[in-house]
Parts: sequence; C-alpha cells; structure tokens
Amino acid sequence: MDIGALVQAQKDYFHTGATLPLSARRNALKRLNESIKARERELQAALLSDLNKSPAESYMCEVGMTLSELRFVQKHLARWMRDKPCLTPLAQFPAKSFTVAQPYGVTLVMSPWNYPFLLTMEPLIGAIAAGNCCVVKPSAYAPATSAVVRNMLTDCFPPMYAAVVEGGREENQALLDQPFDYIFFTGGVEVGREVMAKAAKRLIPVTLELGGKSPCIVDATANLSLAAKRLVFGKLLNGGQTCVAPDYLLVDRRVKDRFLLCVKKWIAAMYGTNALDNQGYVRMVNEKHFNRVMGLIDPRKVFCGGVGDPNTLKIQPTILDHVSPDDPVMQEEIFGPVLPVLTFDDIQEAVDFINARPHPLALYLFSRDRNTQERFLRRTSFGGGCINDTIIHLATSRMGFGGVGQSGMGSYHGRASFDTFSHRKSIVKQSARIDLPIRYAPYTAAKDRLLRLFLR
Repeated sequence: MDIGALVQAQKDYFHTGATLPLSARRNALKRLNESIKARERELQAALLSDLNKSPAESYMCEVGMTLSELRFVQKHLARWMRDKPCLTPLAQFPAKSFTVAQPYGVTLVMSPWNYPFLLTMEPLIGAIAAGNCCVVKPSAYAPATSAVVRNMLTDCFPPMYAAVVEGGREENQALLDQPFDYIFFTGGVEVGREVMAKAAKRLIPVTLELGGKSPCIVDATANLSLAAKRLVFGKLLNGGQTCVAPDYLLVDRRVKDRFLLCVKKWIAAMYGTNALDNQGYVRMVNEKHFNRVMGLIDPRKVFCGGVGDPNTLKIQPTILDHVSPDDPVMQEEIFGPVLPVLTFDDIQEAVDFINARPHPLALYLFSRDRNTQERFLRRTSFGGGCINDTIIHLATSRMGFGGVGQSGMGSYHGRASFDTFSHRKSIVKQSARIDLPIRYAPYTAAKDRLLRLFLR
C-alpha cells in the first residue's frame, strides 16, 4: 500500500467538505453500527483466536461497549456540533462572541492488542463524529481482529474517508512520517515517546493513552470480602492485560493476612482452583509476553499461583507477598495476572509512596473513611479511578478517560472524544453599523479615561 498516496487522498477528500454535514457524520456512524452488529460472531471468533476471550467477555468489554458508545454519540452529536455563544466584553460592543468546533482534518488512530476492537473503534467513532477522515492502524499482535476491522471499514467507507493500514513496525514508522493533522495513540510508554517525538517534528497534536503502575489501596475500614471480589475482577479481566488493571496492592498491615485469604477465595470462585484449565480464562497474547510476565514472578514470594503453561500461554492468577519496592515486579507495568503486595502502617505512607512515583493511569481505593477518600482524591495525581471498586470508571460515555504525566495526555469517550478530535475556534462577529472610535489613534487623555472604565 502506498501510505503517502492514501493520506493525500484523504486530505483531498476532506477538503471537499463531504465529511462536515451532520447528516454525513450520522450516516457514517449508522453504517458502522450496522456493520458491527452484522459481524458480531466474526468479532467473537477473532477475539477468541487472538486472546482466548470468551463470547461473554468479548461482548461485555469490546463489542457491547462500542455499541453503547455509538448510541451515545449519535444521540448527542447535533448538540455538540452547535456553535457555543460566549459573553462579549463591553469594550467590544455590539459584537457577538462564539466558538466553532472544527475537525482537524486527516487523523491517525494507532490501537493496541489487548482490547483490539474496543480501542480501535472508540477513537475512530470520535474522529468520524467530529468530521475528520481517519487512517486506522490496528496492532499486528491481534491479527484476526485486525482483519475483521479491515473488512468492516472497507465495507463501510471509501478509503479516502476511513481506511485500515495493517502491518508491523515498518508500517508504523511509515505512518508516523506522514503529515497527519492529529494522532491518537494507545499503547505502551516507550512507543508513546516515539510517537510524540515523531509528531513533534511536524508539530502534530497528539493524544497518548498509555499506562503505568496503577495502585489499589485497601485500608482497615474496607469491606474486605467485597474489596477482594472487585479487585480480582479488575485484575484478572482480560488475563490482567488491561491498561487500568490494578498493578500492585497497598494494604494496611493489620488486615493484610485476612484480605489475601479473601482474594485467594474469590480467585477460586471466579476461575476455579486451577485457572489454567478454565476454558474462558484469557491467555497472554504471545510467547514473548508470557515469558516476560513469568520472569517477574519470584518463587520465594508466591502466596498463591506462580505457575504458567507455555503451551496455552496461560498464567495462573498469582499473588506475590513480602514484595519490596526494589523488586523487578515493581519496576515495570506487569500487564498480566500477577499482583505484588506491599503494606503500610499509616495511610499517609501509602499517599507518599504513590506520590514518589510517576503518575498512574488509575488509582483504586477501598475505604469507608471519608477523610481517607478525600485525601487520595485531593493529594494524589492519577488519570482516573474508583472508590470501593475497580476499572468501571472507564465504562461510561459521560466522563472522559485519559492519563496524566507518564500515563498519558488528553482524554476521550463521549463528548470528550468529539472535543479531542475538534479544534474549537473562537470567533468575534462585529457589527458594521457601529464603529466605536475609542480604540483608534490618536490616544488622548479622554480616551485613556474611557479605556480605564471599560477594561478594569
């Protein structure tokens, strides 16, 4: 594929204005919605092939959430597109002020392998809703899902409107050398740095949805069984391969032993005593990733789990106790079903521990103490999170989702997606009937007195 020719064709198409009307955007979203529904079984088969996702988990975490986002965007798009009136300063009387949402033009969406459908479709929906053309680059690590996405977009759109470029590092580099008007990247921190460096050469604005080590804090006031249940859900969903999965546990020393027994109980309740035999348990995406995660497990610190099957690429849900902040498992995002455990004696210790590290994408606090809840909300920096739950903060179109610092920049979902892929232009529409002379030279003492009245 000639990537340069594809990008130029999209630029030419965008400049015709064909993507701008509300009707064009709604029709595009409608076609996408119908195509997803028609290909639901194909998507389930692809996700099973790529990650061993069960049909239920595929619908809950990928297809269903995408359809929900589509419905929300279609419902609210007309209101989002309207010009926004603003108050005009008295000094500019009798002008009117307003802002206009303008699509950037030709956008690039680079998606990861862990949620290969959801994290491709949701930014694409935002790009189309905002009136852009889009080139989509799915991950080569999820080839079956990538093929379904390619066929879907080929059926829905002409390539000058929305197109898929498949491939690996070579195609990624070729795309990043193109003069896109906006880049939306979801993936790891190191590749995110490369994307940002490439974009900086052309001053292309970017959204980076990255990751990091998201903490889960459990204090002595928490409902331990419920906290463990919700922690296990968030940690083991998708085999732990979720950017907002709890990456490590900070637990009050007084309740640690009881809490870990609750976690072990809920692991068995959800996945069986041997999750490696559970047909619906998601595997690691490939052998390289399997070996990396297994290499983070210190056999001397295993509380439960600690084994994997290289034939199926599944890793038994693993808890590591007596972990040190200097251990290898605490030096990188785990992205697998391994949970290191650290303790604290005072809640401020946990706050200080988190603040001494790069800002995480998510933070989860289990506590019934309102002062503790407020302390974490106001004194720690993170992309988003939950109090007394895990990961569900991203499962809504009514709040933006994104990181801060090393966990990313920018946000999307619902209105935030529309805003991300739009430039809001500020406009002053001045009257031609009245022209106040105060702003024109010569600037006399009388004008100075009047200016001070208007501008103070």
